[in-house]
Amino acid sequence: MAKAIHSMIRVLDEARSVSFYKTAFGLEIAERCPFDGFTLIYMSNDEAPFELELTVNDGRTQPYNLGDGYGHLALTVDDLDAEHARLKEAGLNPGDIKQMNKDGELFGRFFFITDPDGYKIEVLQRSGRFL
Repeated sequence: MAKAIHSMIRVLDEARSVSFYKTAFGLEIAERCPFDGFTLIYMSNDEAPFELELTVNDGRTQPYNLGDGYGHLALTVDDLDAEHARLKEAGLNPGDIKQMNKDGELFGRFFFITDPDGYKIEVLQRSGRFL
């Protein structure tokens, strides 16, 4: 059986991205691995063993083109309203809270926030299938 362990995104500025993910989601650097030409930064927290891998390519000065194939990362929180308020207070500009229904029942409450490189992150209230 396969086990999901991390998702990788390419970032332009290591310090800016590490700061964003620490402030927004409490992710800390689990390991930083410099190689010839690039650095891998694995970030996680105590909520789950899954990691976000930030890849920083040496000498890159232009933002990455995210194209039309990237969707989003998704994280869940216990109190969506409190997290939204905290992120807003931190100046991270979360989008409006939305609600999605399916067959007349609540499917999910969520908002999106964008990281410094333009990656979309969905923040969902823990409930139903989103635990």
